[in-house]
Amino acid sequence: MEWFNVGKIVNTHGIRGEVRVNSYTDFPEERYAVGNTLDLFMPDSEKSIKLTIASHRKHKNFELLTFEHHPNMVDVEKYRDGMFKVSEKHLSELEDGEFYYHEIIGCTVVTTEGIDIGKVTDILETGAKDVWTITPEKGKPHYIPYIDDFVKEIDIDAKRIVIEPIEGLLS
Repeated sequence: MEWFNVGKIVNTHGIRGEVRVNSYTDFPEERYAVGNTLDLFMPDSEKSIKLTIASHRKHKNFELLTFEHHPNMVDVEKYRDGMFKVSEKHLSELEDGEFYYHEIIGCTVVTTEGIDIGKVTDILETGAKDVWTITPEKGKPHYIPYIDDFVKEIDIDAKRIVIEPIEGLLS
């Protein structure tokens, strides 16, 4: 079974069992809903710990969570650096033109003229639009905003993306 990252516990928050989570999901309301159970994987462990969400709130750039049967900080500090993951069977259906990060990362990027630019190695969330890091075999990475003006075709099955760069975009 394949697992996908949802968020990482980076620290505790206060003394009442809250943890700070760096979230990697576009669906925080669904993933961190009260009563939902998440699988937590600790570093160097292949077995998950099942945790049921007792509360969820947003604070600055973090998701703050508490878990059932974990009423204080001592109960949750052992989970620091743990990664919440969901299995492929729990992925939501996306609308046309929407993609999961894991579907985009690893795709080969070519221009409309067929010139190989590199592979998508990372996706940066800027607030307005995502920016893809395209890493060539040699040279420095390129940063391409995911907007229709540049991205002309995405073929997830073929792991291929076609872009139409403007002057200066790939320099």
